[in-house]
Amino acid sequence: MAARDLTLSIDVGTGSVRSALVDGSGRILHVVAREHDQIVPAFGWAEQRADDWWTGVAQTVRGVLAKVEGGRDRVAVVAACGQMHGTVLVDGNGQLTRSHVPLWNDKRTAGLVAEFERAFPDADYLTASGNPPTPAWPGFKLQWLRDNDPAAYRAAETLLMPKDFINLRLTGERAMDTGDASCSFLMDPTTRNWSDAMLARLGLDRGLLPPIREPMEILGAVSQQAAGETGLTEGTPVLVGGADYPVALLGSGVCRPGLASDVTGTSCILTLIAERPLLDPEICNVATVEGHWGAFVLLETGGDAMRWARRAFHEGALSYEDIVARAAEAPAGADALFFVPYLTGERLGLHRNARAQFFGLGAGHGLAHLHRAVMEGVAFASARHLKVMEAAAGTRLERVVASGGGAKTALWLKIKASLYGIPVVVPEEAECGLVGCAVMAGVATGRFRDVEEAVSALVRHTTEIAPDPAWAERYARMQPIFDRLYRGAQDFYDDLDRLAAD
Repeated sequence: MAARDLTLSIDVGTGSVRSALVDGSGRILHVVAREHDQIVPAFGWAEQRADDWWTGVAQTVRGVLAKVEGGRDRVAVVAACGQMHGTVLVDGNGQLTRSHVPLWNDKRTAGLVAEFERAFPDADYLTASGNPPTPAWPGFKLQWLRDNDPAAYRAAETLLMPKDFINLRLTGERAMDTGDASCSFLMDPTTRNWSDAMLARLGLDRGLLPPIREPMEILGAVSQQAAGETGLTEGTPVLVGGADYPVALLGSGVCRPGLASDVTGTSCILTLIAERPLLDPEICNVATVEGHWGAFVLLETGGDAMRWARRAFHEGALSYEDIVARAAEAPAGADALFFVPYLTGERLGLHRNARAQFFGLGAGHGLAHLHRAVMEGVAFASARHLKVMEAAAGTRLERVVASGGGAKTALWLKIKASLYGIPVVVPEEAECGLVGCAVMAGVATGRFRDVEEAVSALVRHTTEIAPDPAWAERYARMQPIFDRLYRGAQDFYDDLDRLAAD
């Protein structure tokens, strides 16, 4: 009989479902992916068909089991993570009451958020929700569904997140993990239970909310029907699993205070692990898998700043590698040229209409300086956010783990390490969510005593990028000026809006 030595990791992403078999050392043996469409029925809306996720899971699980010899019989446990905030409604039989699910990036609730902000000051809701309001949160999506699709809302018995819907199809069981619940705008961060105060403020029905459970608990077992559709063995244990963001933090090795994460793709998400949520109207908080909190700030313009520069300066003719090479020709600090990188505004706070700017341009500056300033501007903004969170948490950072597309650019990593003043490391395995699922499985099945032991065994990093002392000294002099530019520019944003509207 084959040893049950593999984890089946499932990641229900925005662009695709990915299923992987991960061995006992954290190595991904094989991944199979299936893309699914994003539907945009109106400007600012974004939906997907929940049934497409299940079709993707069934196909990719069958595919990956066939790719690894004896795969089906070697699976010890199934662990899933998934995109956050997708608001799935199911009835008492587990059937969808609304086939199309509003996603994390759906902005149709912006008016409801504005109404909430006018009605309630920060002090009224931060302690009860752990987060500032934003259109992403399922609490506001539920309000919209209640008001705009009352038939689906009335027919629903349970609200689920995307990975919870997959778990329901696998096991017949309903639950939501602490990570997804903490970013619903409906969970009390102190009790880690549903907040009656927030439900009352939003006018929502507590009966729709499933039990909140810890990610590493066993939710149930693969049912006979699910086994037939996926090729898994009936009775295989399935974890509660987690939201993709905190699970990816875990799979990158960010699992205790003193560690931070910098995920730079189109945007840049900066996360600091803290003992408690940081209650601030410009900071969000997610419950992490190991029981801490991930305080995070999203910089809307991360890698998108380089994409903008490539289009604006070169009409797309140069590659990103060419642009980075050009930036490397300029000295650290780009000869006192600053770029404030808010090309698409800010996610939270009073200045969501923020704009970008260059400051300090002189006749001696050229394209190399402009490109370097763009990369450094994103890093200055990131460092500002990290220092705000570090001060609020009362902790001192030891190192930052960088992932996403930005982690492939050595110059950017060195700039960030020098600005942060601490080493930056990169995970050896880019599929951090799939590795994070294996970490959870290792603890849940008793292979490891706790999360830190599992991370130590399963997560590996490449060589550390240390700060450059000369760059660090230059950036330390520039950061206060950047911070003043950030604050000073805010007086002009409404004026610019009025000009643009003329």
